[in-house]
Amino acid sequence: MPNHDSRLIVALDKPTIQDAQSVIDTLGDAVSFYKIGLQLLPIGGMQLAASLKAAGKQVFLDYKLHDIPATVEKATRSITGAGCDFLTVHAEPAVMRAAAAGRDDSELKILGVTVMTCYDDAMLVEMGYAYKARDLVFRRVEQALEAGIDGVVASAQEAGEIRQRFGGDFLIVTPGIRPAGADIGDQKRVATPASALADGATHLVVGRPIHGADNPAQAAREIVAEMSGATG
Repeated sequence: MPNHDSRLIVALDKPTIQDAQSVIDTLGDAVSFYKIGLQLLPIGGMQLAASLKAAGKQVFLDYKLHDIPATVEKATRSITGAGCDFLTVHAEPAVMRAAAAGRDDSELKILGVTVMTCYDDAMLVEMGYAYKARDLVFRRVEQALEAGIDGVVASAQEAGEIRQRFGGDFLIVTPGIRPAGADIGDQKRVATPASALADGATHLVVGRPIHGADNPAQAAREIVAEMSGATG
């Protein structure tokens, strides 16, 4: 069984840095890429990112930046100093252009959040959008490519058509991944690891199916094994 796969990103959605570090310690060399989100940002998230980078891991900062363009550009420029790998911003044209400018010539990859996987058509109507979730995703992918960023965060249900419409030279990071038979929780649009990769995803974000397993490292390795047999 393969040991780890950098296409698997484990979400550190935990209430404390200590809890997140416990996950990292438990997973050991079974995982090489971690996601740090807003929950950990104000309590040491950037310090945790620095620690992970020093340990040779990759880091995805899922901060979903959304502000006036000047602020997004400055925030992105500040974040580049941490040497992390991925950063999310909301997929609005001015926001994405600002983040692209702010990363300068660093290696930081900017990802536009299209439609979060907890949203469905009814929720978008309630929020005032005229687009259905699927249509809004494709419009935002177009805008992401026009803005010059590196990829998008999108559901696996849209990944295949995104690839067909827009080609293969950009990242598609897919949350809402659940192994076959797993509880889908609050996610509306989910997929298995193998099907998501086959449909065009480049990276998979997994949290609860690993955190909640009796043996998290084994659960991660089983997901990696499924990924290794997928063809995209």
